[in-house]
Amino acid sequence: MKASLVIMAAGLGSRYGGEKQVDGIGPNGEAIMEYSVYDAIKAGFGKVVFIIKPHMLELVKELCGDRLLTMKNRSGDPVEVHYVFQDFSSIPAFYHVPEERVKPFGTVHAALCAKDVVQEPFALINADDYYGFEAYETMYAALERMAEQGEATMVGYRLVNTVSDYGTVTRGVCIQQDKFLRKLKETYKIKKYADGHICDTEDPEHEVPLAPDALVSMNFWGFTPWIFQEMERYFLEFLRGLPEGELKAECLLPSLVDILIEGGKLRVPVLSSDAKWFGVTYREDKPLVSAALAALHRQGAYPPSLRN
Repeated sequence: MKASLVIMAAGLGSRYGGEKQVDGIGPNGEAIMEYSVYDAIKAGFGKVVFIIKPHMLELVKELCGDRLLTMKNRSGDPVEVHYVFQDFSSIPAFYHVPEERVKPFGTVHAALCAKDVVQEPFALINADDYYGFEAYETMYAALERMAEQGEATMVGYRLVNTVSDYGTVTRGVCIQQDKFLRKLKETYKIKKYADGHICDTEDPEHEVPLAPDALVSMNFWGFTPWIFQEMERYFLEFLRGLPEGELKAECLLPSLVDILIEGGKLRVPVLSSDAKWFGVTYREDKPLVSAALAALHRQGAYPPSLRN
């Protein structure tokens, strides 16, 4: 089976203070997405699509895109590589983007930028999150079994393993039943306190405690190309509903998935809730992630360098 890995790498990284998608974090300066590519190809994926900002093209090629062209997947087939741009040129003509707006329009818009080059089942991930080889292996197997329409899948993670000690994070908090996703709420300003308890602090006067073992989405999704028509419909509705001059609102994939589940249009089995994950939200997170990646190299999960 041919399957694509679609990597969302065009975010601003405003809390990190730079483009964390391409920051050198591994022991040889590897970016986190280099590990994603390595694991996905090892698991069987045969195509990689990078969603980037135009000015990132040469850097992403240098980091891992050009090297991918010399690689073969598990079946011995050459790896296919594509680059697509998430910028304001793909925004429909009816919507006027405010001149002051810098922030991209979110994960639904990002995924839509890849629709013309993805005609097969695909996994969609964040560039700055480490998901682990086992998650890609499980996802590839799920894509092989997936129905062409009305079905998706996701890898879930425990909230306690995805929060930062250095500030708030946004996570899609999940409710599952019989191993299927039933509800997904994009939750902003999740904060971990010094004593370990975790709260939704969006309303400072009415903080909502969250269970540490609550399942959350880290944007590791499995889809078939059918989803693009739903994304397009949802994104157009989002743009039509934006107030004039809006500078920060984003069209987010967890919100769309939740609407489709609620409407009976999508079934989403949850693949795993105990998979390893780590990532960088704040620059202070970097030393911990660097140490974790170095340990994986020492343990033999990865070769001494991913760039050989």
